[in-house]
Amino acid sequence: MDIWKGFQVRFFCGVLLSLLFCGYGYGAEGSAAVGEGLVIGRIDVSGNVMIGREEILSSVQSRVGRKFSNESASEESDRIGRLEGVRYSHYEVDVVKGNVWLTFIVEEQINIRSIVFLGNAGLKDRALKKAAGFKEGDFLDESLASLSVGDIEELYRKKGYANVQIGLSKDGLRQGKLVYEITEGSRIRIKEVSFSGNEGITSKALSRAIKTRKRKFFFWRVYYSEKVIEEDIAKLKDVYRGKGYLDVEVSEETKTTSDGRLAHTEFKIIEGSVYKIGKIEIEGNKVFSDEILSANSRLKAGMVYSEEAARFDADKIRARYRGQGFVDAHVYSESTLAAQGKAIDLKFTIDEGGCFRIGLISITGNNDVHDNVVRRILDEEGFVPGALYNADIARGDGRGELEKTVQRLVMTESTEIAAKDTRVLEAGGQVDIIDSQVGSVALAGLRDAEVAISESQTGSIMVGAGVASDSGLMGQLVLDQRNFNIFDLPDNFGEFITGKAFKGAGQHFRASFTPGTEQSSYSVSFTEPYLYGKPVSLDTALSGFERQQEANDERRTKFYSGIEKRYENGWRRGASFRFENVDITSIETDAPKEIKDVKGDNQLLGARLYINKRTTDSRFLPTKGYNFDASYEQVAGDYTFGIAGATQRWYKTLYEDLAGRKTVLETKVRGSTIIGNAPMFEKFYAGGTGSIRGFDYRGVSTRGASTAPGVTAKEDPIGSDWIVTANAEVAVPLTNEALSWLFFADTGIIDTGGPRASIGMGIQLLIPQWFGPVPMRFEIATPIVKDGADETRVFSFSVGALF
Repeated sequence: MDIWKGFQVRFFCGVLLSLLFCGYGYGAEGSAAVGEGLVIGRIDVSGNVMIGREEILSSVQSRVGRKFSNESASEESDRIGRLEGVRYSHYEVDVVKGNVWLTFIVEEQINIRSIVFLGNAGLKDRALKKAAGFKEGDFLDESLASLSVGDIEELYRKKGYANVQIGLSKDGLRQGKLVYEITEGSRIRIKEVSFSGNEGITSKALSRAIKTRKRKFFFWRVYYSEKVIEEDIAKLKDVYRGKGYLDVEVSEETKTTSDGRLAHTEFKIIEGSVYKIGKIEIEGNKVFSDEILSANSRLKAGMVYSEEAARFDADKIRARYRGQGFVDAHVYSESTLAAQGKAIDLKFTIDEGGCFRIGLISITGNNDVHDNVVRRILDEEGFVPGALYNADIARGDGRGELEKTVQRLVMTESTEIAAKDTRVLEAGGQVDIIDSQVGSVALAGLRDAEVAISESQTGSIMVGAGVASDSGLMGQLVLDQRNFNIFDLPDNFGEFITGKAFKGAGQHFRASFTPGTEQSSYSVSFTEPYLYGKPVSLDTALSGFERQQEANDERRTKFYSGIEKRYENGWRRGASFRFENVDITSIETDAPKEIKDVKGDNQLLGARLYINKRTTDSRFLPTKGYNFDASYEQVAGDYTFGIAGATQRWYKTLYEDLAGRKTVLETKVRGSTIIGNAPMFEKFYAGGTGSIRGFDYRGVSTRGASTAPGVTAKEDPIGSDWIVTANAEVAVPLTNEALSWLFFADTGIIDTGGPRASIGMGIQLLIPQWFGPVPMRFEIATPIVKDGADETRVFSFSVGALF
């Protein structure tokens, strides 16, 4: 009986549902049988705004009075969906009094017909349209259009319109128009910034850390921005935590004037207590002693705790291990509250890993650069199979010193040298590690290395212009190829034009023409840095030079050739030869006799021998070590004399901040002398950038007597027989190595007059170009000791720009 009752219930529920579905229409997706075979009583279109009803119905064959077919209606709906301006279409069916009411529902694809901004006075339409991210003709998505309101509001708030309100016209959306209705409000300018509650750090120091201030670069006004305020609060917290105030709290309150145009922003600070270092422990170190690992640490017991300094010390410990073959070494720092007082105990846990030599070296990513171009650089830097794997200079992230060297010399977009597979040594072995507390260390095996390079443009034709205080205005046309191959002849003219020929061997070819207002020059040069694959460079050049001097014009044409051998211990020795013609013309009538005596063509043949040693940590931006150079050149031809000289440069890191930026002291001493009787154009002149700043180019020199009748004044420079200069310069990075403050002192002495000296400061900006950074220098120097005949120049600059 219960089974029969259950069957009755299920039967009547099914009948009821069937009646409901027949009485109320629904989409074709619900049932393919609804209305099938019934007569069509009405056809409607819904959802269309821009497309007319007649245009839609003209694409269907269903008509009133015909029998309805779900299959035909589905095909017609798909046909409507393919109409221009229609995004999607489907149909719905209602059965009314035995007839089918058919409705085609259309979702139009509305394109933006226009973008209109109403009420914007402070910002232009162009800037607002860029912030919105739309342009005429784009598909109008209402949800994205609504989001664009927030993007425009953010732009306004960045510009100081903190109370801006923006609405989007719904009527406009229906017509394909984006109409932004803007109420800008007042633009709030920062009138005053203050700090309260700060006792451990001065307000002046805090103000340098934030962007909210009264003026930017002394001239430009600064406007209120909530986003900048949030960033400034986070920055102030970082500053305090870097000083050991781990519990610091920072909030902000801004009050505006009655007209809403000026703001006083106050940063409220609750400093809390200063945490200092309790004890420092090092665990897990077997190879190096605690004293060696902590020798250059920033943190010592009793000092103020800094999380950033702790990371710095951990990185230095890791670098020591990785530089000695411990490729997989890891250093973990852990800070805990000390048991008593506001102190932090710091522990460095070291996972030394094994010590490895270099196994196989593979090179990938090079299509235009030959393998040997990269390998010979690695060989010269000592990164060769069998050597200890120095994972500090080959870090695998492109920031190691060896990776930078390859990148700059091969002119790659990036270079990464990563340690790969481990291979066990058949005979095992040990190696002596520098500063090791255990002496010899057992080798874990070999690590293969992969040099992954991403190639970049190595050749170009550059058109440029520049200006320098010593050389005037200059133009420049340069053809430069740093991956030249003199033996890669083109198979056809197309390979020559497209640059596919003469490429791949790492040679350097350069042709330049530089016309200028004060001097002009041209040159064609070729360099083979690894002659026959050895660390021997061959240089050849043909050049010309023309310059207007004080009492004459000087034109030089020179052929030069030189060869240099480089040694593993940093020493270099070389020999070079030059054949040069110097033409002295346009001599002033009262010019000194020393200038008149060399009028016309003067031919010189010189042979030079030199030695050089480099111990710096970088070829390009050294921070420690020295460069030494000494040479002697014997000159024959129309004159016979010798030139002897030596230059010593020292580099020392004075300070390294926690971001790795180094303040570097560079000192230079140069001495040169003439042996014999040299013409005035081969003698020594000082002054200007690279010499004694604060003095004019060639402004420090022996002066020749005027040849004008009755005049005995000595004004025009004729050069000196010997010169000694000394320079000291400190470069302080501002944001990175590309921008630095310069502080310098220069001094020198020549064969006449007493010592000269100057002090000054400047800014150096390294502009990245195709073939390395191009420096821009702006220097202000004041002579503090000078001779009466010297010519001075307070401001010197050197600027280059490409266009």
